[in-house]
Amino acid sequence: MTTSFHSLPAAEALRALESGPGGLASGQASARLAEHGPNELLEGAARSRWRIFAAQFQSTMAALLAVAAVASFALGDAADMIAIVAILLLNGILGYVQEHQAEQAVAELRRMASPAARVRRDGAVIEIESRMLVPGDVILLEAGQIAPADARLLETASLAMQESALTGDSDAVEKDAGATLPEETVAADRVNTVFAGTVATRGRGVAVITATGMKTEVGRIAHLLGQTAQDETPLQKRLEELGRKLVFVALLLVGVLVLEGLWRGESWRILMLTAISVAVAAVPEGLPVAVTIALALGARRMLARKALIRRLAAVETLGSVDVICSDKTGTLTENRMTVVAAAADGETLAIPGSATPAILRLLTAGALCNDAQKSSEGWNGDPTETALTDAAQKMGLDVEALRAASPRTGEVPFSSETKRMITAHADGTAIVKGASDAIYALCSIPPADLAALRTVHDDLAKRGQRILAFAEGRWDGGEIRDARFLGFLGMVDPPRADAARAIAACVPAGIRTVMITGDHPVTAQAIAAEIGIPAGRVTTGKELASLSPAEFDRAADEASVHARVAPEQKLMIVDSLRARGHVVAMTGDGVNDAPALKRADIGVAMGVGGTDVARQASDMVLLDNSFATIVEAVREGRVIYTNLRKFVLFLLACNTGELFVMLLGPLLGMPLPLLPLQILWMNLVTDGLPALALGADPPEPGIMDRPPRPSSMGILGGGLGWMILATGAALGMVTVAAGWFQWRVNDPSWQTLVFSALTLSQLAVAFGMRSEVLPLTRLGLTGNRYLLAATAATTAFQVAIVHVGPLQRLFRTVDLTAAEWALTAGIALTSLAAFEVCKAVRRRLTA
Repeated sequence: MTTSFHSLPAAEALRALESGPGGLASGQASARLAEHGPNELLEGAARSRWRIFAAQFQSTMAALLAVAAVASFALGDAADMIAIVAILLLNGILGYVQEHQAEQAVAELRRMASPAARVRRDGAVIEIESRMLVPGDVILLEAGQIAPADARLLETASLAMQESALTGDSDAVEKDAGATLPEETVAADRVNTVFAGTVATRGRGVAVITATGMKTEVGRIAHLLGQTAQDETPLQKRLEELGRKLVFVALLLVGVLVLEGLWRGESWRILMLTAISVAVAAVPEGLPVAVTIALALGARRMLARKALIRRLAAVETLGSVDVICSDKTGTLTENRMTVVAAAADGETLAIPGSATPAILRLLTAGALCNDAQKSSEGWNGDPTETALTDAAQKMGLDVEALRAASPRTGEVPFSSETKRMITAHADGTAIVKGASDAIYALCSIPPADLAALRTVHDDLAKRGQRILAFAEGRWDGGEIRDARFLGFLGMVDPPRADAARAIAACVPAGIRTVMITGDHPVTAQAIAAEIGIPAGRVTTGKELASLSPAEFDRAADEASVHARVAPEQKLMIVDSLRARGHVVAMTGDGVNDAPALKRADIGVAMGVGGTDVARQASDMVLLDNSFATIVEAVREGRVIYTNLRKFVLFLLACNTGELFVMLLGPLLGMPLPLLPLQILWMNLVTDGLPALALGADPPEPGIMDRPPRPSSMGILGGGLGWMILATGAALGMVTVAAGWFQWRVNDPSWQTLVFSALTLSQLAVAFGMRSEVLPLTRLGLTGNRYLLAATAATTAFQVAIVHVGPLQRLFRTVDLTAAEWALTAGIALTSLAAFEVCKAVRRRLTA
């Protein structure tokens, strides 16, 4: 059973670790190093480059294309085989380039340890590499140093640790070696413990190491991160599902045509050629490439809005998000303590703002009883003390001039026992700051006035403010005498300026914001109310730990604020929400956020001030740390998904048209209407270029005024399936009809006419497919300049294939007359009209 060292007195903890005040002997340390291993985090095996590349070919569509390539090679058709392999390689290379950044989260966690540590060995203080530390070592900490391991404090002198990256609490934590805590005390409340990777902001301490390497709190998070699988995004799942359906359709059709050919007495070579042609026609080869490029372009647009996409498929996932689980510190707030209120002589005023003489005297006391130092970059020191100097400057006080006029002559440092700090000054005055009760005890305050002060204090506390009380008196023999109470200064980690606006924008978009933080529940609730997170249940980590699984799921779904939660509880909350069908985005910047960032449908990390651990575990990094950027990213995600549906509609309708041509032709007694290479050309160029243009279509109005699409809705949902079938049938039947008449009169150009008519028809319907509902008369022809360019380029390519000798031989085409080109244009316009009829029927059905 693991010993809870925070629940033992310091001396007992030292004995339990078989150590002493002078530390371990060298022999003991060597034996423990062999037993426990180095004080470092284990690094998981990274995926090799070949594994990343190979993963790009594991889809069902890729498998079918590979089979088609092998069959083409077996038939001696090198051109078809080369074209199919080129498609596979192009898609694989695009995906590889985007995913090559392997996860480095655990490696970054290893670098969090300090490179050296001061330790007592054999009764002497020496400096060693932190990786050589073992449980039982006695270490020395001073301001500015990073704790090299988890340790139980033995001595403290005004020691405060900044633990926000680990716990989510923005306040530096006052440490107290004399405290003995209950076993169930969570990490954020263990005032007698320091944790690996946290920073001493002031004071000094002596501690005995209780855990090293993977057994530290940071190590536990590294272990969680290593066990956290990164699930497929909704888009990846939908595309894979679509691929399986298309493969099933292709195999079914191949079977039908092979049986039909056998019945007609066709040779096996013709049957194999037909089977390959149908398989190629059934699979939209341009779809994986088009999706990848469309997502990459979307990622570029997001980058311009300060959102860096690390995993391409996550671009679309943003459009599905209906719950954003946001960390408080550094995400919704600035992670910078700020004085916001001052109370003195019965008045409470906002800071900055107008000030009475009593308020100015209070701010002067905050600037003088203060160890923060001025540098070229501002005030440096404990976050609370820099907040006091900043507040004084905001109210027009010259802190350096005040200190020069009243230099310090003595001090009593802050300690966890007295909970106050005293400074003496050259004019004989003494200033004291600290916890309210500690300051009351130094002053002679009438009971009625004391009751009034407590009311003011409680009012500030209810607003989620951290409160410091101040008094001044005479300096006499190292003590403060005749202390007079000055007032309170209230501090918060303020909300980001754009957080409230961004959360408000989420409401009409059907997105719920949930705060998950390691901070105190009162503080979290006050910030949530201030930034407009809708009121709801507030839970704590302790409460969540006591719930049954069903109760936990209910709490996760109902609560708007989760406070004082442990890293594994963040993970459980995300899992619970996802299990209930929500698409979850998790934002955060600390080490403690990393496992939940990785598990969420999309993890969003902070780029400024956030940890590399969080960034490497995320799908998206906010370069400006603005919560509002998430809303912009969601909007872009919705635009991308809408455009994905447009080109999926376009590509599958075109492929369906090709299938109708391939099926109807033999049924009407015609030879193979299209050759495999001609189909590949249409699928890659004729379909591919307009599909990419549709992927860059401008956003439709009101895209953020509707709820997110259901996570269960497939990519063909919402009526897209029947539109694809109807449009494809129209394309195929009109084209085959024209080709059949040409074939019946023995016109040698009939196959070229079918090829060209289907090509131009696909280009024509692309203009109508800029919307699933709006008619072309409202869309216009010039709203997407990329589509105009794609149409012009593809038309020019098609003319060249029909009339340029080398291309004629490659694609087996013949020249078309002007009348035949006019016929193909008429067929294209007929196909566009048929699609417009489909949209009109849909509008009537959904009206």
